[in-house]
Amino acid sequence: MTLLQSLLHIDVTLILWAHDWGSAIYLILFLIIFCETGLVVTPFLPGDSLLFAVGALAATGEFLDIKLIIPLLILAALLGDTTNYFVGRHWGRKLFEKENFLIKKAYLTKTEEFFEKKGFWAVSLARFFPITRTISPFFAGLSHMNYRRFLTLSVLGTLAWINIFALSGYFFGQIEFVKKNFTYLVMGIIFISVIPFVVTLLKSRNVKNT
Repeated sequence: MTLLQSLLHIDVTLILWAHDWGSAIYLILFLIIFCETGLVVTPFLPGDSLLFAVGALAATGEFLDIKLIIPLLILAALLGDTTNYFVGRHWGRKLFEKENFLIKKAYLTKTEEFFEKKGFWAVSLARFFPITRTISPFFAGLSHMNYRRFLTLSVLGTLAWINIFALSGYFFGQIEFVKKNFTYLVMGIIFISVIPFVVTLLKSRNVKNT
């Protein structure tokens, strides 16, 4: 099964993992969420769709315990955020020591201003947008955003993100219509999640061109 197939058929993938790895699936899911939020180079890993599928699988009562998996994934996301934050804080600025057409010190200044003015959106609400939730903690650390403030916002965003998607899967994932159209639902979740990122990217390009 290719990566794309695994992502689009994430429900089937999880069942295969549960059969093959047993209780080790908890560790696998922990590592996926940790890497998706904690490593700036892995924004392609599943997030929203995975949480929904995890909730749906837990609802069957066969492989996962919803009371265990939710706090476990919350911990994974928070540790990922913190790791990403401190990587950005301690090593992020080294990227700007040598300027080129992609990396300029002016970008660092704009990043610091952005987190100063819109820290709540950047950290808490970014949880709900792929790519953004992966790079947001890195740039929060890079801009030396106060860690206590960052952690508070990260906790708020993480609690909302994990619970909303996992519990949605838990309560709605076993509905017959949802089960029959799970692949399309996953595609819809992915599509809707990336819309804000694409819109922001297009707006930034239009501003540069004016």
